[in-house]
Amino acid sequence: MISNVIILLLAFSTIISIPSHSGQPDDPLTVKKADNFTVDGKGSAAAWSETEWVTIPQRNQATGESSMATRMKILYSDTGLYFLFECEDQTLSATMDADFMNLWKEDVVEVFLWPDTQEPTYFEYELSPLNYELPLLISNHSTEGSRDLSRWRPYMYESDRQTRHQTSVEGGPKTSGASITQWTAEFFIPFKLLRPLNNISPKSGTEWRANFYRVDYDKETTTYAWQAVEKTFHQFQKFGTLRFE
Repeated sequence: MISNVIILLLAFSTIISIPSHSGQPDDPLTVKKADNFTVDGKGSAAAWSETEWVTIPQRNQATGESSMATRMKILYSDTGLYFLFECEDQTLSATMDADFMNLWKEDVVEVFLWPDTQEPTYFEYELSPLNYELPLLISNHSTEGSRDLSRWRPYMYESDRQTRHQTSVEGGPKTSGASITQWTAEFFIPFKLLRPLNNISPKSGTEWRANFYRVDYDKETTTYAWQAVEKTFHQFQKFGTLRFE
């Protein structure tokens, strides 16, 4: 009788420990494969219908702006990664008018890609609603008590090493300070841009670590993150897992 009870308890504990698709670091996000397509800033390509939306939760709830939803999609091809962000918004809080500026200080979406977890080096990409970008290679040797980040901009950034990106706005014009209801960012990051990182040509079953963010400045600074971080977006140990289909 006792042995039967033990078996039942073990079976029940196995059932309740099955992970759900909640986007936790140990619950991989499946990245589906697609043929290459044109990026138009609106997500018009038919390939986007083949994959599901991923919610990017608001993380600093103290600002009280939890009604502005953020979601994203991701696909990959033989040559790179595609991203689509939809960001509900009220005011287009963006003034910077050139690439490679400090875009994180205004409205922005950000992608962090960590293909090789044996090295503390990863790729960061930022795109503003005005369609200005900031691609960076990051080497992060920070410790609990000190911040040690090195950043590099891409050299010979052209041709098949260059991203493709577009944005669009709903509810108003795509101008600084405009009242809007939503802005959308769509971009393609070629694998060739990720050199010299390792493991940058994923095949079926390949896993990367990654995180996805949004920052909004309508009132107080409001942050959104796929995987929760504490003090900085650069806590790569807390990144989630991508699994390529």
